[in-house]
Amino acid sequence: MSHLILATNDLAANTLRQSGAANIALGFCLRFVSGKLPSEEQLLMGLERRSAKHCNPGDHWLDDVCRGSLEGFGTRDIGFFELCEKFDSIEIWVDPRPNDQLVLVWLLDLLRPYKEITTKLSLVHTDDIVANYAAQSVAKWKLPAFKVVDNHLMTASRAWRAYRASTPEPCFDLLMTDLMILPRLRSALIAMLEELPDRLTELGASEMDMLDFVNDGHTEPKRVCEARWLRDVLEDGEASDALIELAQHSAPPVLLGDPAFDNEARYRGESEWKVTLTELGRSLVAREDDMWRHNTIKRWWGGTELTNERLWRWDRESRLLVGP
Repeated sequence: MSHLILATNDLAANTLRQSGAANIALGFCLRFVSGKLPSEEQLLMGLERRSAKHCNPGDHWLDDVCRGSLEGFGTRDIGFFELCEKFDSIEIWVDPRPNDQLVLVWLLDLLRPYKEITTKLSLVHTDDIVANYAAQSVAKWKLPAFKVVDNHLMTASRAWRAYRASTPEPCFDLLMTDLMILPRLRSALIAMLEELPDRLTELGASEMDMLDFVNDGHTEPKRVCEARWLRDVLEDGEASDALIELAQHSAPPVLLGDPAFDNEARYRGESEWKVTLTELGRSLVAREDDMWRHNTIKRWWGGTELTNERLWRWDRESRLLVGP
């Protein structure tokens, strides 16, 4: 019996590969929690058999897989559906973080029309991040595998379409429905809705956590970015980008650098970068001002483009969506 594991992130796949839990273990590097979503056409192209279309690093779904790791089942040029057809059983291992839940619903929606694949598909929901554990430990896990049924596929398709919608309303409406077939989906959707501009400060939850860290006396950028661990929505690089973006606004809530030193001294290593709150930043921490009254917003949340004129917000107290 040949067995394939598909993990919702590449680090989990590395651990599962080393654990020997399957003939092949592969993961996805896709990030859906920040930035503009790839088009459906882009996502499908990445899963096709390698061709001249895959001319840039990361264009093909197996670009980061080591040569020889598919031995006996294909090469790094194989397409996703072609590879799945070679196995007798397939498990999707799902970490609990929001991005992993979004990868799950995308993957189930993608596979929904392929009955020859979904009939041999099972889900394994992990209680923690697989990559945080040694492969030898993971090899001893006895987690239940749930056979995929039509309700899994329908719920995933609804959720993926909702997240890709042009407003956050369909995602909010999903919270009023039964999502228990995908047990971590509801908490993932709530976590993502909290990343919408807050009704009072008009910053997302992870951004506000970073400002709170600075207000608590943390000035080293790396330490400030560790505020992302409170929610585990963003990765390190995404949190760093968010911090830099906050500092680059015309009216920034934070400053990066030490005003006691000039740039030349900092370049020579005589000064370390520091994060400090501006007057606006202090007002935001006190929930006495809003970010986009002073700045221009143009960013994406799922399929929703947020602008000053079209600003969807989240009321953290009532846990309600507030329209423009």
